[in-house]
Amino acid sequence: MNKKALLESQKNVFWTALILTIFVFAGGILLGFMLENSRASQINSFYINSEIELADIKIQQDIYSFPEFDCATAINENINFADRVYEQAKLLEKYDKSSQISDSIKLEHKRYDVLRTLFWVNAIKLKEKCNAQYHDVVYLYDYNDVRLDIRAKQDVFSNLLDQVKAKQGNNVMLIPIAADNNVSSLNLLMSMYNISESELPVILIDEKIKITSLESAEDIEKLL
Repeated sequence: MNKKALLESQKNVFWTALILTIFVFAGGILLGFMLENSRASQINSFYINSEIELADIKIQQDIYSFPEFDCATAINENINFADRVYEQAKLLEKYDKSSQISDSIKLEHKRYDVLRTLFWVNAIKLKEKCNAQYHDVVYLYDYNDVRLDIRAKQDVFSNLLDQVKAKQGNNVMLIPIAADNNVSSLNLLMSMYNISESELPVILIDEKIKITSLESAEDIEKLL
């Protein structure tokens, strides 16, 4: 092969490699964009479903004044809703860990935290109305803080709360809420119970007991 032909062959190899690289790069960007949109869509679906369910529960608040009001049914429905919120929160956490957090996902997360806050208020009112015996266990955590020490501590808290929920079942209404998303209603509640963002993560039991450090699930259970 003469020098000119060799040079031409090398050029062809270069352009072929360049085209393939551009194609793979563009394909990766497109796939990532589609995956991110799919996650955001799934989160939005969670929000819409929870919003519908919460609207249903808020209607129940109006039913509380009816003579035929049944506390047992209301408590059961509230516990079922709490379980669904908890399971969706765990799936939402997986999405957060497996993807780069975009502005759209942050917004959906904030909307979801508003719903959890409203549900917390509803749970408090129902306990007062019906003298329900379940325990509110509200887990307030950092969502936007990326420090490794905070993430590690929150992983420990989350795992221990999972253990408590698995063992206690309907005796515990576990409500995880991101507490640094500037939700005004949640900020008011945190102020009422003397909780600041600098303390996060925090576990609040029955609106009375504040936990900022723990080593085992038993540390929580002995306070129930």
